[in-house]
Amino acid sequence: MSPRRSRLRPDLGRTSSAPDHGRTSSAPDHGRTSSAPDHGRTSSAPDHGRTSSATHLARTSSAPHLGRTLAALLLGLALAAPTTACHRDASASAPAKAPAGTWSRLAADPTIGVYTSSEWGFATASYWIEGEEGVVVIDTQFLPSAAAELIDAAESTTGKKVLAAIVLHANPDKFNGAATFQARGIEVLTSDQVLALIPHVHEIRTDAFYERYKPDYPEVLPKPSSLGGETRTLRFGDVELTAHVLGPGCSGAHVVVTHGAHAFVGDLVANGAHSWLELGLTPEWHERLREIEAMGATSIHPGRGASGGPELLAAEHAYLDRVSALVASERASRVKDGVEPPKPEVKAALARVKATLEQEYAGYRYAIFLAIGLPAEWRRQAAAGDAG
Repeated sequence: MSPRRSRLRPDLGRTSSAPDHGRTSSAPDHGRTSSAPDHGRTSSAPDHGRTSSATHLARTSSAPHLGRTLAALLLGLALAAPTTACHRDASASAPAKAPAGTWSRLAADPTIGVYTSSEWGFATASYWIEGEEGVVVIDTQFLPSAAAELIDAAESTTGKKVLAAIVLHANPDKFNGAATFQARGIEVLTSDQVLALIPHVHEIRTDAFYERYKPDYPEVLPKPSSLGGETRTLRFGDVELTAHVLGPGCSGAHVVVTHGAHAFVGDLVANGAHSWLELGLTPEWHERLREIEAMGATSIHPGRGASGGPELLAAEHAYLDRVSALVASERASRVKDGVEPPKPEVKAALARVKATLEQEYAGYRYAIFLAIGLPAEWRRQAAAGDAG
């Protein structure tokens, strides 16, 4: 078998960040829709990334406490995830092999493929882009076994070798499979900004997940290579794409990949599931969505849920706006003269917000993620009020 070739061309047209077109959505219809068939996807845990930046720490009342809470939440989800390999109770061990994922080509464009892991791997979506000379993968999966299955699926479906993989943001469901790709001679790339966040995220997520998933979890720090710190065009074989280097949103830093009419956006869009608001960066998240809108893609491929069109971006805007508005309404009636209400009042207020969101977004999965996201949005608004 001939060695794999992956050519990174840094001189193929650097571009600047997309301009802000100032779009937000106030559409009353909260349902996220899909213009493409759902290829066996089930919704998954959202963005597990976390940054240790001063901005983030300032928005959390107690970082160590949040870390413990987050670990318990995510471990609880792992325990609850159904699999065919083992009974799911507190004493059950990890399956010897993760249950199989699903994969297929997209009907609208067969050069794009999607692999979705089982619920044991948080139903994480990865994609491949097929050229005449090989395949490029977007995101490397949460479990090494799923990463191996993803590579095999892409190569067996296309009859071509995987040339490279790109990690979209610093979350274990995006970067955990990096070493599996690299062990097969496949280059794994991400931006300088995402790369800088991976060590901390890996440390805290290993604390939450390793004992549950071992040996199918990377104990050694995943180390993608850098594609640089600026938006640029890349070519692998005859597959040309643009890696847009963006700021924080769902995670502390993002890469969005465009290829023709396609945009691969990671967890900046969740289709049919509640979004992961752990960092409390709602305004920045809107900015990222506006940047994606400016890219002009007509096919949007989210980190979880079915692919669709630009309506997925509008739906994400509307969802974030609704979360912010509900929290703001509760704060308006309870914050007096700039004094925050007691913690029990805040807890009760956020419970009402959660109940409203569950009612308005009936059918959305993982309402449990609001237990982390809503307090973060409350703290964001409190900090904004203090700054004002």
